[in-house]
This record gives sequence, structure tokens and C-alpha cells, in this order.
Amino acid sequence: MNPGSTVFKASLSALHYTGLDRLVMPLTGGTGAIFMLHHVLPAAPMVYAPNAHLEVTPEFLDRTIRLVLERGYDIISLDDARARLGEGDLDRPFVCFTIDDGYRDALQHAYPVFKRHGVPFAVYVASDFADGCGNLWWRALECLLRDVDAVEFQFDGVTRRFSCGSPRAKLRTYRAIHHWLRSLPERDARDIVADLCRMHGMDASGLCRELAMDWDDIRDLARDPLVTIGAHTRSHLPLGQLSYAEARAEIEASCGRIAHELGRPCRHFSIPEGEVDRAGAREFQLIREAGLLTAVTARKGLLKPQHDEGLAALPRIVLDGDLQKPRYVKVMLTGAPFAMWRGSGGPPARRLSASAA
Repeated sequence: MNPGSTVFKASLSALHYTGLDRLVMPLTGGTGAIFMLHHVLPAAPMVYAPNAHLEVTPEFLDRTIRLVLERGYDIISLDDARARLGEGDLDRPFVCFTIDDGYRDALQHAYPVFKRHGVPFAVYVASDFADGCGNLWWRALECLLRDVDAVEFQFDGVTRRFSCGSPRAKLRTYRAIHHWLRSLPERDARDIVADLCRMHGMDASGLCRELAMDWDDIRDLARDPLVTIGAHTRSHLPLGQLSYAEARAEIEASCGRIAHELGRPCRHFSIPEGEVDRAGAREFQLIREAGLLTAVTARKGLLKPQHDEGLAALPRIVLDGDLQKPRYVKVMLTGAPFAMWRGSGGPPARRLSASAA
């Protein structure tokens, strides 16, 4: 766990144990919330698991569903959320569950939990992932470091050698390299990891086919009316790093491909890495022009009544592997941490994978 994650959890725990979150909820609460997940997988404790923060267990997902229902929230589809926000039907708080990227565990492990409760959820699919040709560079880096004892390459202009002789050394090396790669344009990060894999004789081309649902899987999932399939671009590149024409093509082509494969319109969208510095007014306008009903971001927060005018930039609450305790969910649903962050200039630094949102 990195220091940013520790600070994040400590702030949530402080709000919970002091009761401050409940005290300020009348001022900080919202009309609803959209939860963001990536992987739902059975627990598999490992010392070297640098992307474990992207994973929650089916048991935690089950507890979260029970918690929000016990606290009086409706769990509704994105279509219904859009209708409530647009029509001002905000008497009852509501929650939507969303899963980004379209990994196979959404079908294998998440779907049975939602089905058991009879509640809707959405999966945002990157169409290259479903085609088996997506670039999962963060997973490729994880796999490479698992299999080698050291790596050496040009790191920020200097040749550096990183030790990978033990699980803890591998974890330190992954975090150092990943942190640097995240500061670069995404295409550069992908090229660097691809070069590293070639240098060490690793073929990462099968990772996407192994981890992501194919179109048959997606069609199986989409047959259930509880499930909404949304788009997540073609290639999962941050839209803010692309030209106008490229960004527009990423949105329109992914929605068109999903509509073609499923035989019905694609109405909802998730912006890859939709943090403040990677998506903005241009991207939101492109989403509106594409005729989409809603689009979600990785910006943290609750839904407010004013979001009926900002349906192309909806915030979400992250459910990740570092936050698998009911008290963290309860605190985030009060809106208190988000109000605190706005007052202090932003949330504590958090480790974000390239796959986040």
C-alpha cells in the first residue's frame, strides 16, 4: 500500500470514528452515487500484486449491495438515473453500480452477485479489449517483473537497473516504473513497456484475450435486462491526449461497434482515465454531440441535482481493493470526504492504474 492510499484511508476512518461524516451529511450529501469497479475476483493473497487495488472480492460486493439497500438507497440502472436527474425525481437516494473495461470476471464473478440480489449494473466495454487486441500495458509490466530478476533501461533519461529478486523488490520496482510511466503520454508508456517485453522475450499479446470478455461473452451478459452495456472508447487511450478527430473517432466508433454487436443503441459512456487533467470541456462536448445519455468520469463525488445539466461528466465513487470495509463506503456515501477535498484543494494522492476509469 502506498502512502497516498494510507492517508486516504486514514481520512475516511477519522470521519467515521469521530461521527463528523454523519454530522455534516445534511450539507454534503447528494441525490445519489455511481460506484466504479474494475475487477471482481476471489481473494488471492500475494506479496507481489501491484494491481490488487483494482480488485474487490465478490463477498465485498455483496456486502456493499446489502449496505446500500439497508440504508434506504434504490439501486437503479443508468437509464433510470438519467430519468430521475432529468425529471427532478430526487425524493429517494439512489445508487448505480458500474464496471469499467469489460474484463471476464464481470461475467464470472460480479454478475452472479448482482443477479442474486436482482439489482441492475452496467459494464463499460473498450471495443479493442473485446476484440482481444487491447493494450493492457500495466498488466504486461506486472507480468514481466514477476518473471525476471532485474530490468535495465533508460529511465527518465538515465540508464537504471532495477532489482526484481524478491516479491517486495518486484513491488517496489513496479511502483517506481509505473509512477514514472503515468507521467508520460499514454502512447509513450505503451511503447516503453512493449520495448521492455521484447528485450526480455515476453509476448504480452495474449493478455487481453485472457482477461477481457469477447463479444460472445458480452452478448451473453447483455441478454439479462439487469445489465447495461456502455462504451469505453476503442483503445482506452485518454481522450484529452488525442486530437479532436481522434477523440471523436474513439467515442463514435466504440459506441457504433457495441450497437452493431448487440443489435441495439449504445446510450452510455465511460471516459478512460477521466480525471480532471485527462478529460475536460472538449471531451464532454464530444460526448453530447454523439447523442449519449450519460457519461461517467473518474472524478470523485456524489450526484447533485445540478447534474441534470452535466450528464456528460458524472462523478463516481471508487470501490477498490484498498477500501474493502463497510465503514469506508458509509463515509463516502455521506459526501463528507469530497466536500473536505474541495476545501483543501483536492484528495490525497492515490495510486491510479492506467486502467482506472
